Amino acid sequence: MSGLFAKVAWPLFQGHKIVLYRKPTETPMTMKPALILAFGFASALLMTPLHAQVYQWKDSAGRTVVSDTPPPGVAAKDARVIGERMPTARSEKPADKTSEEKSAEAPKTTAEKDLDFKKRQQEAREKAEKSAKEQKAQADREENCRRARGNLAALESKRLVGTLDEKGERKPFDDAQRQQEIERARQFMAESCK
Repeated sequence: MSGLFAKVAWPLFQGHKIVLYRKPTETPMTMKPALILAFGFASALLMTPLHAQVYQWKDSAGRTVVSDTPPPGVAAKDARVIGERMPTARSEKPADKTSEEKSAEAPKTTAEKDLDFKKRQQEAREKAEKSAKEQKAQADREENCRRARGNLAALESKRLVGTLDEKGERKPFDDAQRQQEIERARQFMAESCK
């Protein structure tokens, strides 16, 4: 017994368990956490110089010098650091504000906020109602226009068209009445179907 059979098959006949691979859950650290840890360590090393302060001053020759160390002979507290905000000196006192400006700047109370909210709600409600009325009126105009077109088409066709008299009997239009109704339908369409 030699070769592959002796290494793989023979132990199976003997009742031994052969492990050909390791389960990923058994490894102490998988690749993803290792990469995250390496990236975090590298970024921490690279970020430390960014926290250094940068100083700017003019030397004895009048040249502007920018460095991460304070100028010689000056304490670090007194040196100008680039990126810091310098306090601005105000030469004039601002003019007194009117009561309207003061009230506009003052924070609103809860009651004022509630009143503004209710006012906005009321305006939105009125706007929605107005929009709904306009949509309904538009739909009514379109329906009337559709009916007028249907009436005009019926009148212009050679079908028998008429009205009902007082007794409920059907009375057909003669040519003059038909022409009069056609003109009336066209006039109505010109006014309402725009």
